[in-house]
Amino acid sequence: MAPAVVIHDTTIVTGNDTGTILYDAALAVEGRRIAALGTSADVLARYPGATRVDGRYVPLDSGLCFSTIAATASQDYVDELAAGLEAQGISLEQYYSELGHGQQEISTGHAPALQAADEQLLVRETIRGVAARHGLVASLAPKPWPDNAGNGAHVHFSLWTEEQNRFHDASAPDLLSAEARSFVAGVLGHLPGLCALTAPSFNSYHRIVPQYWAGAFVCWGHDNREAPVRIASVFRGSEEASTNAELKACDASCNPYLALGGLIAAGLDGLERGLEPPEPVEVDPATIDEAERERRGIDRLPETQEQALDALAADELLLDALGPVLAESYLAVRRSEWAAYSEGDETFEQLGHFEKY
Repeated sequence: MAPAVVIHDTTIVTGNDTGTILYDAALAVEGRRIAALGTSADVLARYPGATRVDGRYVPLDSGLCFSTIAATASQDYVDELAAGLEAQGISLEQYYSELGHGQQEISTGHAPALQAADEQLLVRETIRGVAARHGLVASLAPKPWPDNAGNGAHVHFSLWTEEQNRFHDASAPDLLSAEARSFVAGVLGHLPGLCALTAPSFNSYHRIVPQYWAGAFVCWGHDNREAPVRIASVFRGSEEASTNAELKACDASCNPYLALGGLIAAGLDGLERGLEPPEPVEVDPATIDEAERERRGIDRLPETQEQALDALAADELLLDALGPVLAESYLAVRRSEWAAYSEGDETFEQLGHFEKY
């Protein structure tokens, strides 16, 4: 039987990024920021809540990571959000306030890739719909406020055949199988172009910057939150079930079907070609000497939407996965966004992204 890709959890958060699919979002009600959540297939998502005051988005609270004050400020909203997800059969695994003002995070259970993409849309719409009922605005924009934490939609992924996790090798020092390493190598090899699918908006590239836990350089590492591909620590007693990799260079402005499809295409290319990933990076790559980074191939990921789109246009594997009609139309639409937002200022960018996503 062909292996299936399983996405682990989704969390919506600003600041750090984690999860099988991690989504960051911002909630606004005339000016404040609210919470984060995740979807099945192991998706981790974050988002802030806010209110709208005199045309400005104001965070719901000024609490920081794990703040009970921030959790209390959004309690009624989160209670209804949890109930709404449960009513749709989406399991909520954890919830807490995150780093950004008004930002909180929730994770949901893992699922096969297609189901994970379906549930991401349900989670996203439930977050925003419940927020609206409470007079709030929930935003999953990658960088909802220029001077505050960003929202990610991290994806945790692994490869399964029935009950066997093909990413797990109990005999390996890091428990990571040869198949997992090849899959990761494929993702790294296509990551610049993949970013155009996983972090596709103009606003995305104000989040993917060095030293913001979003992963700004092409590398992987073990529990390295500055690496765009992170090998997460396993849970003791559930080592096989919890062996997974996390893609941090992803946000909720993406189409989850295209993002996960591109991720799978890139990983399978690594498997089919038997690729081996480069040496893992276990420190913040921004702290490595530039000449050393160049020697090790630790290149900067695209710094703008335009650069990501150019990388996608040059990636034949991802273009073939999309097909000519979709690839051409996708690039055309996203390039029109780049042209429009490049001519605007910071306020124009925020207004065009905060409630759109």
